[in-house]
Amino acid sequence: MSDDWNSQVPGRDLELAKRAFNLNDVELSRIAHNKLSYEDGHKTGGDYVKTLIFGGLDGVMTTFAVVAGVAGAGMGANVALVLGFAKLIADAFGIGLGDYLSEKAEHEFIKSERRREEWEVDNYIEGEKKEMVELYMNKGMTQDDATEIIEIMSKYKKVFLDTMMVEELGLLLPNIDESPLKQGMVMFLSFILFGCVPLISYVFGYENVDTDILFGISIGLTGFALIMLALLKAHLTSQGKIKTSFETIVNGGLTAAISYFIGWAIQN
Repeated sequence: MSDDWNSQVPGRDLELAKRAFNLNDVELSRIAHNKLSYEDGHKTGGDYVKTLIFGGLDGVMTTFAVVAGVAGAGMGANVALVLGFAKLIADAFGIGLGDYLSEKAEHEFIKSERRREEWEVDNYIEGEKKEMVELYMNKGMTQDDATEIIEIMSKYKKVFLDTMMVEELGLLLPNIDESPLKQGMVMFLSFILFGCVPLISYVFGYENVDTDILFGISIGLTGFALIMLALLKAHLTSQGKIKTSFETIVNGGLTAAISYFIGWAIQN
């Protein structure tokens, strides 16, 4: 058996299964589980969408907090632009780099643990089988059943290693095509893209539009961006759209209100 982590495996239609759960539809669940689908093991677009959503939410709320603080202090549009873009770019670089480094470190740690487990299997498989039997017995299996399962599983090295990684260490192997660098870039670009939204009105109207109007437009654009991101998040996590949108708006509103009050308090 190949040790290729990306070998194709049949499985249920996951999106249909989620829909069945949300609708409490047992028949739809049967259809989802009987419908074969093949996943090539590559990092899916959905994984990057998650990064895009959370990067976007961070970017929007970070920049809008700056804009709200400037508005609360009664400062001009040029101040909002300078502080907003400085904060946006610096934070985007930091969060993108941080995401890249954390993903890279996690991948390296998991791979090193797999190499260690593989070495132990190659050199003393009986000890590993004993550990797995004890683990399954702790989950409620009888010794005979646990031993039978492990004896069968241990014939297939990749299956045995992958199961040990999850059951013993709680670690899932990353797909070899997952790129920490790409993950960091998605986070960086998402933070920048959505973080620009609260500043749009100031970019185009700072010379001839009243700052209160600019701030009002910024509130509207920011609210729209937050709702769009919340709806996408709700779809991806199978949560209620109204509840997720409400929570996101409240979170963003409280963040901005605190920043506005601080700006007002310092200025006065």
